Amino acid sequence: MVVICFVNKHLLASSNCVDFVRHVGKQNTIHIMRVKEFTIKVLKISLYCCDYCIVEKMDAESEGVPPAHPLQETTVIDHVGNNFVNRKRKLMTQPSTVAVRRQQAVCVRRAHKTYGTKKNPNVVLDGLNMTVPKGTIYGLLGASGCGKTTLLSCIVGRRRLNSGEIWVLGGKPGSRGSGVPGPRIGYMPQEVALYGEFTIRETLFYFGWINDMTTDDVEEKIDDLLKMLQMPHAESFVKTLSGGQQRRMSLAAALLHEPELLILDEPTVGVDPVLRQNIWDYLVEITRFGHTTVIITTHYIDETRQAHLIGLMRGGRFLAEESPNDLLRQYHAESLEEVFLKLSVLQNMGKRRRSSIATEVIEQFRAAVNPALEMAPEEDHSEISGEFGEVTIKTPHMDPLPNSGTATAPPLPPEEEPPMKFADYFKVCKWGHMYALLWKNFLWMTRNFGVMAFILGLPVIQIILFCVAIGHDPTLLKIAVANHELDSQQAIAQMCPTTKGCNQTYLSCRYIEYLILNKSMIITHYDTDEKAYEEVRRGRAWAALVFASNYSDSLVQRTEDGQSAEEWTIEASDVAVRMDMSNQQIGTLLWRDLQYAFFSFIQDLLTDCEINPTVGRVPLRWNQPVYGDREPNFTDFAAPGVILTIIFFLSVALTSGAMIIEKNEGIMERCLVSGVTGIEILLSHVVTQYMVMVFQTVLVLLFSFAIFGLTNHGDMTYVVLLTMLTGFCGMCFGFVISCVVDNERNATYLAMGSFLPIVMLCGIIWPVEGMHWLPRFGSTFLPLTLSTEALRSVLQRGWHIENPKVYWGFLSTSIWIAIFLVISILLLKFKKG
Repeated sequence: MVVICFVNKHLLASSNCVDFVRHVGKQNTIHIMRVKEFTIKVLKISLYCCDYCIVEKMDAESEGVPPAHPLQETTVIDHVGNNFVNRKRKLMTQPSTVAVRRQQAVCVRRAHKTYGTKKNPNVVLDGLNMTVPKGTIYGLLGASGCGKTTLLSCIVGRRRLNSGEIWVLGGKPGSRGSGVPGPRIGYMPQEVALYGEFTIRETLFYFGWINDMTTDDVEEKIDDLLKMLQMPHAESFVKTLSGGQQRRMSLAAALLHEPELLILDEPTVGVDPVLRQNIWDYLVEITRFGHTTVIITTHYIDETRQAHLIGLMRGGRFLAEESPNDLLRQYHAESLEEVFLKLSVLQNMGKRRRSSIATEVIEQFRAAVNPALEMAPEEDHSEISGEFGEVTIKTPHMDPLPNSGTATAPPLPPEEEPPMKFADYFKVCKWGHMYALLWKNFLWMTRNFGVMAFILGLPVIQIILFCVAIGHDPTLLKIAVANHELDSQQAIAQMCPTTKGCNQTYLSCRYIEYLILNKSMIITHYDTDEKAYEEVRRGRAWAALVFASNYSDSLVQRTEDGQSAEEWTIEASDVAVRMDMSNQQIGTLLWRDLQYAFFSFIQDLLTDCEINPTVGRVPLRWNQPVYGDREPNFTDFAAPGVILTIIFFLSVALTSGAMIIEKNEGIMERCLVSGVTGIEILLSHVVTQYMVMVFQTVLVLLFSFAIFGLTNHGDMTYVVLLTMLTGFCGMCFGFVISCVVDNERNATYLAMGSFLPIVMLCGIIWPVEGMHWLPRFGSTFLPLTLSTEALRSVLQRGWHIENPKVYWGFLSTSIWIAIFLVISILLLKFKKG
């Protein structure tokens, strides 16, 4: 056996204790004593003479110790008295039945909760037991990181244990019919968790409605609550309140609907002592008749002396769970902080929970030594909850509870979760919750006019910038010309004589005139080829054109000789062009304009000379295009993808931002504890954000087609429907982001990280047909690829919904909406774990 004792200095007057202390060592220290035979005398004196003792069984074979003989000693020191009896009772365990546990407000048994991987788990709750009787104030104390928040989240049904069980108000949290989460619980989180843009009255109405209160019920309670909490006028905005007033406002929201179980996380932080005492007096009053049970956490440890029970938590375990006065008496301490310190020291010394051997020895000792120590059958025994054997539930030594009234206890929920009825599958939401959530969302929008104006105006600004900056032909492109048909003085003076009619001199200048009429080029003459090329090399010109000194004669001769033209004639009649092709768009457009200008020049010259102009035409007949224009522009190509991208990603930002703000400020968690479901939150945001998105879509399409005149050969109905459907898809993607990440920064990273791949791979800025086969295949499964192609087919080709490219755009967007919604609902339901 191993006996670990904490010596009681107050009982050293006893000769037995003096002998015991002389045997095991000095007083006021922890001792370990090994004895081969654990006798009643050793147990009797150690338990009497020490503040605390724990007995551990050793492996007899490994220690070389024979088993202990049967207990035979039958005498008890008389002066042990009732204190000895109470110590024995604290070591007793009571078989706990489900019926007993369901009668408590909260009953936690063998709770284990871990995070992380199986190989490297982070143990948060380690076999924890907790019992909160109905009608009590329970103080939950512990340092940050000890598991209090996780434990409370499990109690309110927002997290699930890895093993163990929890009973709250007679039911298992999260099961149908338990009412948890729901209005049976009032929850005040550590965050303020309120909307600063709302008034006090509006805030209380909102939390009253989501807790199934009527407007009249809320109105009746507002004045009393504000008076009790010493709050300012009900029309004051929450954001104008001080930090302490905002905490009291959060407390008022939790107290409003008179819940059966009230969970308060740091309710008295920042509150002056007088008001703090008023709050405690109120808590004592509401628990007087057993209607309400309170679990409270606080940094002010000693203020929990007013609680009926306190649980001292450390490292995922309870050091103690007992009434404050009993703890002070048991550990001979003047404050609860001193008790906490002593128990923490014991825990650090490696003490474990009392093993079954302790109970076994006590049972034998109690039966053999003094039958009077037997507990009466009618006594309400207790369960050991703490790590060092603390007693819970209702014990004779616990401070009396003020349940003197005759309150009728509410009926317990069913022990087993009732089966789902067919109609239950169609109960997606409660209309009272939806009304409160929609009212809250629209009120927030009206109170944030500047933000909403920016949200509605941003897509308009983006489409305006696109229409005025993208897709237009470049102009004022400098062209360096070395025309050897001119002398040096003419070149320096930028004089190039032009001719009319069938005059076949200075044809180079006549061609240059067509280039100038194009208005996309600025012609600058140089007297040498090298100077012209140098302008291109230095980036001051986009192309250099060189005309031979006999260009006009060679061009005429080439036309007249045809197939018999000499090689030198052909070479002299060519215009030597050297371009800067570092910019593909400018290079391609310049190459096009140089050719178009030359074709126009030749055909006009032939016409003036009364020659059939078709002779000078390239032998390709360009008929009217089936779809589009003869000279398509990039604006019409990119517009469908740009419109959908603007609507999609603005919806992503708006939706994810709104939900992440609620999540970070604790508002969403508070609503979920009140019984609002994730589906209800999603639906409320869908309705409000969709209305915003409708306004954005109307404005974008109005500016795109009515003001800037983008090409549209199709039915505008398809354009509107597909754009709004894409916006809805963006909203659902925003829901996924808000469920995956926990802050605005990570949401921004995720949204930006998805923006570029979608823009590059969905055929928005470059045709999908120009991609490598691998990304081309993958792009088919992205949200905007098929919808962009569908919108482009409607606008440029005028196709209708029966065309596969159009209806696949609608269908793929709908599939992505369903995928995003399912992922969002599953994450909201299971992410908390």
